[in-house]
Amino acid sequence: MSTLALSTTPADTGRGGLRRVIVASVGNAMEWFDWGAFVTFAAILGAQLQPAGDTATNVLRTLSVFAVGFLFRPLGGALIGAYCDRRGRSAALRLSLLMMAGGSLLIALVPPYRSVGVLAPALLVVGRAVQGLSAGGEGAAMSTYVSETAPAGRRGLYSSAIYVSTTLGTLAATLLALLLHATLTPAQLGSWGWRVPFALGALLALYGWYLRGRMEETPVYDAVRERPRNPAWQAVRRHPRAAARVVCFTLGATVVYYTFAAYLPLYAQLRYGMSANAALWAGVAAQVVFMAALPVLGMAADRFGRRPLLLVFGCGFVCASPLFLGALSGSAVRLFAVMTAALLLFGCYAAAAPVATLEMFPTALRSSGVGLPYALTVALFGGTAPYLIQYLAAHGHADWYRWYVAALCLVSTVSFVGYRETKDVDLTAV
Repeated sequence: MSTLALSTTPADTGRGGLRRVIVASVGNAMEWFDWGAFVTFAAILGAQLQPAGDTATNVLRTLSVFAVGFLFRPLGGALIGAYCDRRGRSAALRLSLLMMAGGSLLIALVPPYRSVGVLAPALLVVGRAVQGLSAGGEGAAMSTYVSETAPAGRRGLYSSAIYVSTTLGTLAATLLALLLHATLTPAQLGSWGWRVPFALGALLALYGWYLRGRMEETPVYDAVRERPRNPAWQAVRRHPRAAARVVCFTLGATVVYYTFAAYLPLYAQLRYGMSANAALWAGVAAQVVFMAALPVLGMAADRFGRRPLLLVFGCGFVCASPLFLGALSGSAVRLFAVMTAALLLFGCYAAAAPVATLEMFPTALRSSGVGLPYALTVALFGGTAPYLIQYLAAHGHADWYRWYVAALCLVSTVSFVGYRETKDVDLTAV
């Protein structure tokens, strides 16, 4: 692999490479619109598709289903990651969107519990499982495609599109929730309004699948002829240190993301009695600031390297996560301030880590090498974060969670210290 000519790298892709990244990012936004809709409507889903119970119990039940979706992410990371390495990046990206469309459509059509009993939560679990398989493969395939398409010296900037599009998708789900809450009565939301985001998400995912059908393969992938069998196993066997480092990199960040970007508005409603509109608008504003900062942080990762930004993220959250969670109250302004500060700090990770982890693996194993360990860590720690924080709060131990976040970020920070800078590595020569 090291004998490949530099002309096969994506340094010459220019505007064509940027167009391909934009198309891939549009599909990624549509994928995460579907994913974000579930946690946004968790309270209503619990009331309609779970046995009768109080609001807190129904939310916990629905969040447990949310976590079940994460349990399928490692399988998706392994299967779609292997498909990505053997059949191509663009083929894997189309497959992930098709699966997300199917999972969302199933959730949109699930009958209420009062009509079909336990079949309702069972179908909800199936829908989440399919979404989990899709999301597990999408992360590594999207990151690999963008990194291999980016011009030399601009992989950090281009990779910032990953979290920009992810946030855009979840932001769109939040805005739709605000629209539905403003235009529908609680009875209408409960009877059919909650189905709208999932039906719309299925249609958007199908449109993204169509767009991705026009995507070209990356020059880096086309230049490599090796197509190993069982690439997920080969990646772990040949590069165990890199696989372990992906786990450590992801450990603190996934809990931070699903706490501060995804769940905090709902947590503020349940714990502090904040109105849904106030909490959701605070979340929208914070995510807009986060998206605007990501390209700047991506350029910083290209100029100064991945390691400095990763250390800022890790050290920052070890010190600040107890302060962030301790500062929450019933104030929407305070929620916005906490979310904005946390997301800007997380942005240092988001701009550096996706490309840094991919730069550790050779092209033939790149998607599999990142996909399985990343998805497994997200499943065990990110997917359980909303449930854990709500469970601890319900049992009078809300303060424990902030130290849990700090401890995981400390583990990640130790791994950042031992990471050797990769910003100048040639992807064809890893």
